[in-house]
Amino acid sequence: MKRIPLFFLLLFSIICQAQEISLSAFVISEELKKDANAVVREHYTEVTIESIDVMYVKTKRIITVLNKLGNNEVDTYAYYDNDTKITQLSAKIYDSFGEEIKKFSKSKFQDVSAVSGGTLYSDNRVKYIDYTPTKYPYTVVFESKYKTSSTGFIPTWYPVQSFNVSVEKSEYKVINPNNFEIKTKENNFKKYPIKKVSDTNIHYTAEKLSAIENERNSLSFVDLMPELLVALNNFTLKKVPGTATNWKEFGKWTYSKLLKEKTTLSPATINKVQELTKDANNDIEKAKIIYKYMQDKTRYISVQVGIGGWEPIPANEVDKLGYGDCKGLTNYTKALLNAVGVEANYTIVYANNRRDINKDFTSIQGNHAILNIPNNGKDVWLECTSQKMPFGFLGDFTDDRNVLVVTPEGGVIKRTPAYKNEDNLQTTKANIELLDNGNLKANVHIISEGIQYDQKFTIDSKSQEDLKKYYKSTVWDYNNNLTINSIKLNNNKENIVFDEKIDLDIREYASINENELLFRLNVFNKNSFIPKRYRTRNLPLKINRGYKDVDIYTFTIPENYTFQQLPEKKVLETKFGNYTLEIEKIDDRTITYKKEIIIKDGIYPKEDYKLYRKFRKSIAKLENSRIALLKK
Repeated sequence: MKRIPLFFLLLFSIICQAQEISLSAFVISEELKKDANAVVREHYTEVTIESIDVMYVKTKRIITVLNKLGNNEVDTYAYYDNDTKITQLSAKIYDSFGEEIKKFSKSKFQDVSAVSGGTLYSDNRVKYIDYTPTKYPYTVVFESKYKTSSTGFIPTWYPVQSFNVSVEKSEYKVINPNNFEIKTKENNFKKYPIKKVSDTNIHYTAEKLSAIENERNSLSFVDLMPELLVALNNFTLKKVPGTATNWKEFGKWTYSKLLKEKTTLSPATINKVQELTKDANNDIEKAKIIYKYMQDKTRYISVQVGIGGWEPIPANEVDKLGYGDCKGLTNYTKALLNAVGVEANYTIVYANNRRDINKDFTSIQGNHAILNIPNNGKDVWLECTSQKMPFGFLGDFTDDRNVLVVTPEGGVIKRTPAYKNEDNLQTTKANIELLDNGNLKANVHIISEGIQYDQKFTIDSKSQEDLKKYYKSTVWDYNNNLTINSIKLNNNKENIVFDEKIDLDIREYASINENELLFRLNVFNKNSFIPKRYRTRNLPLKINRGYKDVDIYTFTIPENYTFQQLPEKKVLETKFGNYTLEIEKIDDRTITYKKEIIIKDGIYPKEDYKLYRKFRKSIAKLENSRIALLKK
């Protein structure tokens, strides 16, 4: 037997030790540990476009979790469906020294439905590991590979995938042996150490990316972090060929392949809606009748089948069953409107967190569907998944963002209406009687519009008992000893105004000190928000939603008391908004409290954060303004 030289044995030993040490948490630099709950040691993504309808995606991710908060960053899961097959899957857990402590093969992963209980049916599933750590730090090595025929979704590269996570190395590569036309778009690359390895192929690396702390009142993760968008001009979605050279072309494909054959209705339904709208004077009147008909007839339920979950179920099925998801209900409403001669266009949007369809990068985007009625250039927008939403009102779910309107002629990027600052108005008026025992009686009238309407209009479905709990524990939780005597609500859907009238008592509202009654003037709309303090602010300030509040209270005091000195008028004027507080004496027993606050949405430099915090702190102080009554 031939002997191996000692030098090579020592070299092999050193290499093995180096591999073990690389998984040890103790070799991570202090710079990458700063502000980090986890450190991505290595993240490699390789996408192979074998053909227009065959794509392989291989990933290897090594992450060291430093503390309990880092557990959410492990991401040891893999999605699949009838179109996607997981070919490789494994995970290994290592302790802080880099010693293996647990191993998961593909068969040991949990396998569950990937959708919520509100979904009627879906073929989406997910495999994941169920591991509860006992000690920190620990390291996870996760490897996966899947094959899919849907090349419409080439994975986006996020070198940094979360706040408070640092990265030693991230690498992304696309292998394109047949030289298909692929487009890319780099977002937010400039401030990060990202290297383009090849000018001819898609191959990027990023190294030593420090963790970014998630600061409140700032931009979203997507707006801040680097991302690489990748898409084919010609793709397949569930074996259906598609084209996305530009938005017009993509819209034509969406209309012809996903929508065109889905708008058929039965003759009976067509006759019914035509009869309902026969006396309408114009298309908008027709649309209002149809929208109410749809809302009364249907309910929302998620359906994730068809072409990648992007194809609506046919309109006649929704008509028959009385339910559908956002795609199905939007398409159904479109079919009903078309049946009475009203043009309406299926529209794709990013819902919930405000996000635009990227107008400069044509690809499959969005997560929700709404309806667009052109209306001679004065577009009307309909949210078709709500049985309570007013006609033409979107609320904060889909307002103020770029959307893709799908017409027979192709796709068009439009922007939904924005509810800005003073549009989001709440007016509170109250007649308040203060009694000599410190108790308080009041009639309160609140009118809400815009997004403030959106935040309230669903409460009219609550019972009287639940409404009383809502006002006591949520709206006026800072008022102890509150008793609600009566509540009257009016949801004016025509004018999109929500009206609240509440009669109430508050025991021991005022403090009694010998010959004095002391009480807080702002009884019903206390705004005490103060932004979190940061010694060093690193991210820009973003005020996501502006609004306006107007409060007018008339106080009547007991006959045996008189006013002491009333506070002077206070005015705060800043770039972020304004605040005015004024107390006016009407007669010996009556004063009015008038407050107006306007907050302006916008993005401001990080240097402005302290000024904004100071502004909100001053408001919170003034909101606690008190006056004293002196006994005669």
